Amino acid sequence: MKVSKLAANLIGSEIVKIGNEVNDLKAKGAEIANLTIGDLNSNIYPIPTKLKEEVQKAYQNNLTNYPPANGLLSLRNEVSKDLKTRWNLDYNANDILITAGSRPLIYAVYKTIVDEGDKVVYPTPSWNNNHYAYLTSADAIEVKTTQENNFLPTADDLRPHLEGAVLVALCSPLNPTGTMFTEEQLSEICELILAENKKRGEDEKPLYLMYDQIYSNLTFGAKHFDPVSLFPEMREYTIYIDGISKCLAATGVRVGWGFGSAHIIDKMKALLTHVGAWAPKPEQEATAKYFENPEDVNTFVDDFKGKLEASLKVLHQGIQDLKGKGLAVESIEPMGALYLTIKLDYIGKTKPDGTVIENSSDLVFYLINEAGVALVPFSAFGEEKSEPWFRASVGGLPIEEISGMMPKLENALNKLK
Repeated sequence: MKVSKLAANLIGSEIVKIGNEVNDLKAKGAEIANLTIGDLNSNIYPIPTKLKEEVQKAYQNNLTNYPPANGLLSLRNEVSKDLKTRWNLDYNANDILITAGSRPLIYAVYKTIVDEGDKVVYPTPSWNNNHYAYLTSADAIEVKTTQENNFLPTADDLRPHLEGAVLVALCSPLNPTGTMFTEEQLSEICELILAENKKRGEDEKPLYLMYDQIYSNLTFGAKHFDPVSLFPEMREYTIYIDGISKCLAATGVRVGWGFGSAHIIDKMKALLTHVGAWAPKPEQEATAKYFENPEDVNTFVDDFKGKLEASLKVLHQGIQDLKGKGLAVESIEPMGALYLTIKLDYIGKTKPDGTVIENSSDLVFYLINEAGVALVPFSAFGEEKSEPWFRASVGGLPIEEISGMMPKLENALNKLK
């Protein structure tokens, strides 16, 4: 049976495929340390108690009809205050769009800016830009990054590709690596974008920057930088992606917000009225109420990110210990988010059954079965399957389980020859 060309050529998520394998094995009684999901175990990391109470209260008060298309004014006002207090960014309620998490916002940015065949530039690895580029029939320019730059693109990496481009998509802290732009790195990229826009005539589409900072509150010592704070003139070209999904451990509550120049935000709002991607009204009301007390927000975030950092440090140290024992592994010290970047240089090695690890996917499924450890290869984020780099997410495991899995991982890797 035929379907649309778009649907016929959609690529399924490699992360979902791995997750299904893990769930199948767990259903059969296997113990798997699942480091795949960019999600949180809500029994380990519940949402703030006061936020939960406000959600329940909103349902009890029957706030169950449609919210405004751009989000409750009370929430947009609270977001505006938080942006000013937290990042010294001046965006009023009309510059802010509330949606069901960040995905509808990213989709709307692409659909609002990108015409068929327009050039879109993004780094690899990065989360889902390849799929959004496909959905908008963009000319996708994937810029390969390196370990030396913490898998973040530099101005030199991007420079050859910006002429004629309409969108650069960046994220910091970065999913999948947990690394962050330095002030110098981001400043040089902003300067490039500004210089490119100065070349363009009034009848040409500008070069926009989508800046995903959904993990910006989950940083470990390193300072988060954003384009408009560094260069106020970037305001005209920058659309931010943000929300509570990660910083409040509220991935399933589905409250995200985008903000930027009104002429882009208004078009995104109009587009999404046809999609119905708004956050539920009770959750919006609850989030607005919760943000009325910034101290509550900050107290929760500080405690939550401290726990994530502790888990990431245990995992990072565990990999470094294996490296010290002579195993072909590496990890990059975590800077933010809930991810550790791990190198397992075992592609091409032979398994105990005599078969060869041909690519990163083979290694993933070997480790699931042999070590009870599940990781996501960077091929899920646009890299080649020949790359030996992996994302490990600590959001789904208690810290004791992370420690306990290391001997199993060591044993499984030692069996590869």
